[in-house]
Amino acid sequence: MKVTGDWLSSEGTQAVFTALQARGNSAFAVGGCVRNALMGVPVTDVDIATDAMPEIVQALAQDAGLKSVPTGIEHGTITVVSAGVGYEITTFRADTETDGRHAVVRFSTDMAEDAARRDFTMNALYADASGQVIDPLGGLPDLEARHVRFIGTAQDRIAEDYLRILRFFRFSAWYGDPDLGFDPDALAAIAVSLDGLRALSRERIGAELIKLLSAPEPGPAVGSMAQSGVLNAVLPRSQMSGLAPLVHLEQSVGLTPDPLRRLAALAVFDGTELRLSKKDQRRLVQYQSLISTSETASELGYRHGRDIAQDVLLLRAVLLEMPLDPEAMRAAEIGSNQKCPVKPGDLMPEYSGAALGEKLREVEDKWIASGFTLSKTDLLG
Repeated sequence: MKVTGDWLSSEGTQAVFTALQARGNSAFAVGGCVRNALMGVPVTDVDIATDAMPEIVQALAQDAGLKSVPTGIEHGTITVVSAGVGYEITTFRADTETDGRHAVVRFSTDMAEDAARRDFTMNALYADASGQVIDPLGGLPDLEARHVRFIGTAQDRIAEDYLRILRFFRFSAWYGDPDLGFDPDALAAIAVSLDGLRALSRERIGAELIKLLSAPEPGPAVGSMAQSGVLNAVLPRSQMSGLAPLVHLEQSVGLTPDPLRRLAALAVFDGTELRLSKKDQRRLVQYQSLISTSETASELGYRHGRDIAQDVLLLRAVLLEMPLDPEAMRAAEIGSNQKCPVKPGDLMPEYSGAALGEKLREVEDKWIASGFTLSKTDLLG
């Protein structure tokens, strides 16, 4: 079996392969790029595994005139820049110690050892420079069946890094077959490993949840998280009831998936507990403050912009169990494009300070209520 694609045949990728093999070492594309290519999913990053030691990788890159950066040299990773693209080159490794978060590794020349330390069988696939796929652990049948399965014993893999609990649900949401359900061995191992989630940083948890909630249909995976106790462990104040209706509404009105909108549908409005960026935290707080206001669709659009307005309309529908007016989304868009004909200067000097803000709001309310039809003269008359 072979993989193809610009990610593999590009001048930059082939130059890296050529450089790494110049002294007889081997090099293989590995993991997500091979998995995605086989599944017909876009490839965004190309990782390469090699039997060359890190210092040899640096020397080979230099010989080929390529820039190398020791981004993770203690773990065997060198980033090589070729044709303006960064490629992570990692020496084959095997774990010698793990503590549920970090691993101590030794370098290896054995692909099978390198494959065995990975998480899921569909991620332990390699491809040479020509695209020929190498499957040292028999992961191809799982990939073809869209069966997300841990390599070896699920409990052992989880104990090596408890973040793999969340990765299991994230990969199931993105790559699993929803009709197949969830791997029973994985769920059994997760059920007895929940305490390990406490060892994870909130940043790592937040990053995984954002990736999971970005999937086209995260509902089944999040539902399985709830049933297994994982959701309560990582988001103890969340509520499941709004997520599935939100995804349905998103699809019905043609909105693309948005992880923050979906977090809000889970009744999660405190971004600090997931160490989200300040910008994302502000958006969640804004959702919470607007969901229960009486602002109409057009007013939401005018005051907060189309995207926030449409998000709030959907969140009101699923969290407050309010029907979504088919015209509301369009009204929000129309409102977002309006500019009030009355400016603060038009009300000065008669009004100033707090009185000016109050009067301007009164004028805007009147203008919005008119369907944005009243003129400046009408509003000031």
